[in-house]
Amino acid sequence: MYFSWTWLFWPWYIAVGLAVYGIYGYSKHIKDDASVVEQLAIVTAAFKWLTLVPPGYAHGFLEGWPFVFCFVYHYFFFMNVSIRKRLYGDFYVGEHDPKWDIATPIWQLLLFCVGMMVGHWFAAFEVPQLHLISGGWRNLGFWGLIISIVFLHYHSTLYLAKYSEKVVVPTVVVQFGPYRWIRHLLYASTRLLFLTYFIALHEPLSSLLLLQFA
Repeated sequence: MYFSWTWLFWPWYIAVGLAVYGIYGYSKHIKDDASVVEQLAIVTAAFKWLTLVPPGYAHGFLEGWPFVFCFVYHYFFFMNVSIRKRLYGDFYVGEHDPKWDIATPIWQLLLFCVGMMVGHWFAAFEVPQLHLISGGWRNLGFWGLIISIVFLHYHSTLYLAKYSEKVVVPTVVVQFGPYRWIRHLLYASTRLLFLTYFIALHEPLSSLLLLQFA
């Protein structure tokens, strides 16, 4: 039901190699010189070091939910790109009015990144042995929650695309439709996904820690 048959002893050389290549790709990305493969490596390295490396280090092997959420994180955070590709046929943002740009302070970005990493690493040591987490039909509720969160994120992005250029460049402030009740649906769905990860792995303390940074 949740890959309980999958055991994999964690290969550190793959984790370190992926991290090094991800950092290399990021060094090119900040110069606007990264290829598509290098940009994918940045995201893949980040998600691997959030979902697979911490439990692999803490327990010496990987099994179950970390694999599931590694794939879910990839699909979830690439969703707006796939929607943009479907709607406009490319992955690139066009020219836009700079009045819509939001310059997030560097310290806030660093705090968010550190909070995400610390929360996931703390969770890896809080979780019981991975093979002791119940499997089977008991996890059906978690699967339903994951599907609901992905649908919420997809619907929110698609609805926002009607009033944006290339999905990520707004033309109006959307305050109607589903955004009438929840102003920041994309952020809310992201928080719910993180919360589901910690609940599925039986990590209540980590969920409280992470939500302070999310």
